[in-house]
Amino acid sequence: MSTTPLYGGIEAGGTKWVCAVADAHGHVVATGVIPTTTPRTTIAAAVRFFRDHRTLAAIGVGSFGPVDLRAGSPTYGHIMATPKPGWAHTDVVSPLRTALHVPVGLDTDVNAAALGEWRRGAGQGLETVAYMTVGTGIGLGTVANGRLLHGLLHPEFGHIRVPHDRSRDVFAGSCPFHGDCLEGLASGEAMRRRWGQRPENLDEPAVWELEAEYLAHAVMNLTYTLSPERIIIGGGVAKRAGLMARIRARAFDLAAGYPAIPALTDRSAMDDYVVGPSLGDHSGITGAIELGVRCLP
Repeated sequence: MSTTPLYGGIEAGGTKWVCAVADAHGHVVATGVIPTTTPRTTIAAAVRFFRDHRTLAAIGVGSFGPVDLRAGSPTYGHIMATPKPGWAHTDVVSPLRTALHVPVGLDTDVNAAALGEWRRGAGQGLETVAYMTVGTGIGLGTVANGRLLHGLLHPEFGHIRVPHDRSRDVFAGSCPFHGDCLEGLASGEAMRRRWGQRPENLDEPAVWELEAEYLAHAVMNLTYTLSPERIIIGGGVAKRAGLMARIRARAFDLAAGYPAIPALTDRSAMDDYVVGPSLGDHSGITGAIELGVRCLP
């Protein structure tokens, strides 16, 4: 019987929890999907899934948030104030650790996706990679010199300010805190409220030109503040055919040749600077497993 240690991973989303078991090389041996209902029911189902694999060395969790990642905080491992009904102030780490008797590593879902892409996807071989997810909301994860970026809490990039083009966009914004921040203007929820339809049902070119405008400004904010070697854009909205090309083209124009590096002075090089996730929908669970590997001494 193999003695290779196995690691659990959970991509804890607001709609579903994706669970997986893999070895340290990322080879997956089991997967499962659990609907996100109440905390008690959802966490209990995850525990049952992992109890079938008693050789687990650790578990990593990439969770929707915000989450408390501050070591030593009395609420470390808790989902904080979240709009997901019933999930505010939920302790995710302790129930898993207690029931399964293994270390549990925690980070945000988008940080997990960034880690997954850096370790095994579009960011392999690079020092600094930024992963922006554009879905119902907008988030950011960054790996810098092999470490996930944390600070006061974790990046809340969806709430940066971008120029609001009021000449062609009278929508006030959907963010309950800031109105027309990036998330309030360019998230899937913002698109739904602005246009009255879900993004996947919108086909007018003007819709996607406006979306690309806001996301291109976000790309340039990332470029000038974090200077990542590659920006990866994932999430449901980002899957729209042609959107990435629009973002690249507008970001190239916004850069205006500064600084004089290939990604910002050569349009073809921009194709390698702003990319989609090479792991597709598996970025998050891949990163969650890596969080499990990393939480061991």
